[in-house]
Amino acid sequence: MKILLVEDEVSLASFIRKGIESESYELEVAYDGLMGQRLFEQQPYDVVILDVNLPLLNGFELCRYIKQHSPRQAVLMLTALDSLQDKESGFGAGADDYLVKPFVFRELLLRIRALARRSSSYAGQHAILQVADLEMDLDARIVRRAGQRIELTTREYGLLEYLMVNRGKTVTRVDIAEKVWDLHFDTNTNIIDVYVNYLRKKIDKNYEQKLLHTVVGMGYLLQG
Repeated sequence: MKILLVEDEVSLASFIRKGIESESYELEVAYDGLMGQRLFEQQPYDVVILDVNLPLLNGFELCRYIKQHSPRQAVLMLTALDSLQDKESGFGAGADDYLVKPFVFRELLLRIRALARRSSSYAGQHAILQVADLEMDLDARIVRRAGQRIELTTREYGLLEYLMVNRGKTVTRVDIAEKVWDLHFDTNTNIIDVYVNYLRKKIDKNYEQKLLHTVVGMGYLLQG
């Protein structure tokens, strides 16, 4: 596995390097955002790890750049910014995962492996997910149903991608909160249901065949 770490704190970068290389993975380190951008442009990586508060180009901006040029690139935000608004900014920039400092290295390693598995699951495949007449182009980040383009927000897109990857399987609200947005699921909020309803209106409302189903007491299921 080849990993790019963009982190301006030298001691932390050294700590992460030691742990990553002990797993026989290859790590390259950039100490500012522009250096990270240059390294990303030079070669492919299995996972890119970004701090947010970086010199020259911040992590959110770099994440947007990476996702614009390589939508399927796995990106993990690693930052001390821990508010919900910060996380929303990270996922809004296209991040696939978000881990707050301070962290346990073992958790970082588990998240890296999960992102690498997800990325490799698409490798060598045509970058199209399909359920019935609903299609998602992973490279172009375009969704169509019956040939008609559907405009989605970043959060709606991430939710639909997760449902399509798990088509035919029931996913829980906890799954969605933690695996799509890396948020601790609060049973007192209906935020998951709200976004599922947003998505349902866009992909199902004007079509006879309904694809997004509620499994009472369990979660949601996407199937044709």
